[in-house]
Amino acid sequence: MSKIRVLLAEDHNVVRQGLRKILESDPEIEISGEAGDGRSAVEAAKRLRPTVVVVDIGLPGLNGIEATNQIMKGTDGVSVLILSMHSDDIYVRQALKAGAKGYLLKDSDDLDLIKAVKSIARGGSYFSPSVSKVLLDGYLSDSDSAADDPLSRLTGREREVLQLISEGKTNKEIARILSLSINTVESHRKHVMEKLDLHNTAEIVRFAVRKGIVY
Repeated sequence: MSKIRVLLAEDHNVVRQGLRKILESDPEIEISGEAGDGRSAVEAAKRLRPTVVVVDIGLPGLNGIEATNQIMKGTDGVSVLILSMHSDDIYVRQALKAGAKGYLLKDSDDLDLIKAVKSIARGGSYFSPSVSKVLLDGYLSDSDSAADDPLSRLTGREREVLQLISEGKTNKEIARILSLSINTVESHRKHVMEKLDLHNTAEIVRFAVRKGIVY
C-alpha cells in the first residue's frame, strides 16, 4: 500500500517541524516536501504531486486561500487541508470555495491532524467540530452572504496585489514578484481600491487585516 505523501506549507519553521513530527509518527504518512510561503507551496505542489497539501491560512506572499485556489486549478489529484486559528464563517466559506477538502483549527489534538490527512487522502473531508457547526448553520448555502463578500468582487490577480500591498511591498517589488509591468500593477491597485471603495494604503491594510488576508 503506497504511503500518503504530504506537503507542508507553513511559514513558521518550529510549527512546520512540529507538524512533520506529528504526521511522521504514523507509518502510513510521509512528508514529501515543505514550503514557507504561498508561492513556494504552489510550485512545490506542481513539482512533487503530493496526496495532500497541509496549508496554513496565513502564509506570506500568497495567503493560504489563494494558494489553495491555485493548487486546485493547477495540480490534478491533490487535496488541500487548511490549518487556521479562525472558525469564522467567512474563512471557512473562502477555503471551501477555493477547493479545500478540510479545515482544521490549530488548537486541535495531534490525532485530529492525522485523521484529517487520512480522511482527505481517501477522498473524504474533515472539519473541526466548531467548523462543522458553521457548515450546519447554513452559512455556505447563504448565497446572499457570499455575494456580499467584498473579496468576491476582485479577480485572483487583484487579490494577490491586495495582499502584497498589505505586506508593505512597493509597486516595483510587486511587479517583480508577479512578473508584471509596473503599469499593470498600478492598474490592478487602482481596480482594487475602486472595487472595495478604499482610498489609501492604510485603508487597504486595515481591510486586509479585517479579512484575514494578512495578520
